[in-house]
Amino acid sequence: MIEAYTWPTPNGHKLHIMLEETGLPYTVFPVDIQRGDQFKPEFLAISPNNKMPAIVDTDGPGGRRCSVFESGAILIYLAEKTGRFLPKEPLQRIQVIEWLMFQMGGIGPMLGQAHHFRQYAPEKIPYAIDRYTNEAKRLYGVVNKRLADRPYVAGEYSIADMAIYPWLVPYERQGQKIEDFPHLKRWLDAVQARPAVQKGMAVLADRRRSGQMDEKARQILFGAEQYKAH
Repeated sequence: MIEAYTWPTPNGHKLHIMLEETGLPYTVFPVDIQRGDQFKPEFLAISPNNKMPAIVDTDGPGGRRCSVFESGAILIYLAEKTGRFLPKEPLQRIQVIEWLMFQMGGIGPMLGQAHHFRQYAPEKIPYAIDRYTNEAKRLYGVVNKRLADRPYVAGEYSIADMAIYPWLVPYERQGQKIEDFPHLKRWLDAVQARPAVQKGMAVLADRRRSGQMDEKARQILFGAEQYKAH
């Protein structure tokens, strides 16, 4: 059984999609990041960087209980556990891993900053908005070019697609026009049509908050609370 400690964010949805795609039995333990659940000692014991998602596999290697944090590491772990969505052939495998790392090192951090300065920053800073909106556009262009001659980013559908997809769904919030990226749009539609993706994106959807966050939540996510020693 996989214990999924998660919340309905792009990084959380990566995990949800993978669990649905593999059919692994799992139980969801919500980590409400706007209320500070990520700082609770029991969560820090499995995710020392206080970031979700994290998992506990009650039937890990050798039948032992095993915890994993960092969403990319979780995807690799589950792929290796099930033998799915991460090829064994060396050249194909490295392509999946490099595009997974592209998401972890580029798509996630840069689009996260675009979200922050466009949606959540207490003051609008034109330089920051322009910088991260433009970088988002550049990254969209990288993915669009990659998809010009293949159905998925590493050829076959893989954990790389699962990692990238949730970050590109809210393209309007990142200041992007999807019609500027026709190959990427085709790919978004193809991934979205997968039943497991639809189920994964629906996990904890009822907990998603719309509109502006209150000041307490802002301090927990972006302010003094985030930087306290926990």
